[in-house]
Amino acid sequence: MAALVVLMSPAISADKQALLYKAPVPAASAGNWTGCYVGGQADGLWGQSTKWIVRTQGGAFANQSLGGHEVDSWGGGAQAGCDYQFAGGYVAGLQGDYAAIGGGGSHASAHEIGVSYHSYVESLSSVTGRVGYAWGRFLAYARGGAAWERDKYSATTIVLGTAYTADETRPGWTVGVGGEYAFTDFLSGFIEYGYYDFGTHRISFNPQIAGLPPAFVDVQETRSVVRAGLNFRFWSYATPVAFRY
Repeated sequence: MAALVVLMSPAISADKQALLYKAPVPAASAGNWTGCYVGGQADGLWGQSTKWIVRTQGGAFANQSLGGHEVDSWGGGAQAGCDYQFAGGYVAGLQGDYAAIGGGGSHASAHEIGVSYHSYVESLSSVTGRVGYAWGRFLAYARGGAAWERDKYSATTIVLGTAYTADETRPGWTVGVGGEYAFTDFLSGFIEYGYYDFGTHRISFNPQIAGLPPAFVDVQETRSVVRAGLNFRFWSYATPVAFRY
């Protein structure tokens, strides 16, 4: 009998170990925004084109404002960037974006009869850093950095038509806030608001009619942009973060 107990003991011990041991099971992904992405966007833009102060030496209305106008337009473009998620849910990243814009505004001169001034936004781009906090599949963030805008300007008269034109790429800065949600492990959508300030620049207007001299005007530009889009993410949200035993 004692021998039987001795022989059975190793078998019982082995059974207990088998019951206690469980194979590792992957934990459900807690989400990880670390990775890169590319995507597309739609933009709604509005803002101000103000001051329009004459700086032509010896010209009429020198150092006086010719007025200003509002700018409204729509557009679309693309963006790309990379994020890194730190412990605790904090996220930092870098993004570049470009949008083709089609629209502008105009105003009648504050001092001249039959003269109007126009501005037209061709494109908007930026390179920004962003920081945020992730709650699983939702990421709230703020971003800021450098921005550029491609603008066209013109002055028209009732009698002569287009008398002056100008164009420039104007540098500035931007700040904004937004939110992004991961619909799947590889596809996310976002909506954000951005404020753009391009300061006051001196615009060199080129005459389009023989006999007119060059003209110079200081113009101030500010913009607000609401943007919505989709991102295709690489090596990102689906990354497993732990194993559970």
